[in-house]
Amino acid sequence: MNSLHSCLRTALCVLLPVVSPLEAAVQIEKVFGPETDTGQYKHPTTITELDNGELLLAYYGGGGEYETATAVYGSRRSPGQSRWSPPVVLARNPMYSMGNPVLWQAPDQRVWLFFVVRPGATWSTSRIGAKISDDRGATWSDAFMVTFEEGTMVRSRPIVLSDGHYLLPIYHETGADTEKTGADTSSIFLRYDPATREWTPSNKVFSRMGNLQAAAVELAPGHLLALCRRGGDYEPGDDGFVVKTESRDGGRTWSPGVETGFPNPNASVELIKLRSGNLLFVYNHSMNERSPLRVVLSEDGGKSWPRRLDLATGEGSFSYPTAIQTRDGLIHVTFTSDERTTIRHATFAEKDVR
Repeated sequence: MNSLHSCLRTALCVLLPVVSPLEAAVQIEKVFGPETDTGQYKHPTTITELDNGELLLAYYGGGGEYETATAVYGSRRSPGQSRWSPPVVLARNPMYSMGNPVLWQAPDQRVWLFFVVRPGATWSTSRIGAKISDDRGATWSDAFMVTFEEGTMVRSRPIVLSDGHYLLPIYHETGADTEKTGADTSSIFLRYDPATREWTPSNKVFSRMGNLQAAAVELAPGHLLALCRRGGDYEPGDDGFVVKTESRDGGRTWSPGVETGFPNPNASVELIKLRSGNLLFVYNHSMNERSPLRVVLSEDGGKSWPRRLDLATGEGSFSYPTAIQTRDGLIHVTFTSDERTTIRHATFAEKDVR
């Protein structure tokens, strides 16, 4: 196994020449930082484009990751504008901590806000809640539960399948240690039928170290690929890799998780399918650090990833990327930095991934 990983890592290094963001038309802006009065902690982010061209962004804010007085905050930016609106509370629970928001507009223009509610001391006590909006996020429904199983959480945006159903990647985290997830931490995929309004779970995807926070794409009708964050701890090492799983029946069942050649420091990843049909993968290219934040591109359905762009490098943590491609063709990646106090927004074109 180790020799295979070494071979894969070597191949990646050969295929992916170094590209500095200064050599490409990449724009990176600071959206919110410590000066924004929603608490010091701002992590992670989610972004979506609405049908009117507005960008809607949300994040989990408060005094810290394990504080109780936390909330999901939202902001928007109108087309052609550079300023984001002041953040407002989208979801708050007076008794429990909040976590990981996910924003997404469905084909019927309904906007979904998924989020995590944590009633206990660790994330393994969580459940998934949601709200919906029929006016582009101006007003929201009451909160309702999506899952009731302890330890279920959300991180990645849904996708629309070729059969019209929605697929929402979720995960089941185990263990009561804030610095380590259980080896049986697993990825799950919920299929949603808009006609019946029913969520149907897939099997759980297990792997050697556990896996979570899958991001999925549909390569062809019924054939899906997902790349997942690895589980385990945060100790320095040379044995942590992004996990891959596939489905051949529209996301109803998934293969066991297998490790790829992409290193992973136990950090969230992002995978989207571009309008060109190419795949864009965003991850931290390191076993131990959440730096650099790297974009790679595949033109053959994920078999190889010869094009690369580093969005953020150097000291610090650049993590939890969310990526979308807007109707003008631009790619947007939001992520957090500066000890989870600052939200940043990168924009670039597919051609900039050299």
